[in-house]
Amino acid sequence: MKYCPNCASLLAIKIPAGDNRPRHVCDSCARIHYQNPRNVVGTIPVYGNSILLCKRAIEPRHGYWTLPAGFMELGESTPAGAARETYEEAGATVEVGPLFSILNVPHAEQVHLFYLATMTAPIYSAGEESLEVALFCENEIPWDQLAFPTIKQTLEWYFSDRAQGVFDHSAQAFVHSRDILKNENL
Repeated sequence: MKYCPNCASLLAIKIPAGDNRPRHVCDSCARIHYQNPRNVVGTIPVYGNSILLCKRAIEPRHGYWTLPAGFMELGESTPAGAARETYEEAGATVEVGPLFSILNVPHAEQVHLFYLATMTAPIYSAGEESLEVALFCENEIPWDQLAFPTIKQTLEWYFSDRAQGVFDHSAQAFVHSRDILKNENL
């Protein structure tokens, strides 16, 4: 059961007038309580030919590798949140570049945004949410130990683009995007 923070009355799920979706609505004060997807922001931290990955110290997927990412905070932009998460989880300072991928994860009520980022130095350390942090060349990526389909897809796109020379100054980069299905396997 959910209660209205405005008047403490029980919320009902119904379609408000002028809307087309079921919403949490307070029967007492008529306030609509929207529930929207959460933004997960992160980076693809690059140093030379390597990518920085973090081994998760938290659930879900404790002990699996991920790109540094986490929930965007109020009052910050998506690139600022991505840089903050990279520093918090990997102890790495990055110069955030262009948006690289947007992955919709409707079943988890999330949207994942990853930015290309250049590490300013090969300095990194495990934050509270990481067991370990390491730089990996493409052939060293622990593909069978990646935490989430969004990470696998983003890395696949990154290495494919790099092999095609997309990151050279003569090539045009674009944002990759797709939906992640609920039962999608790594």
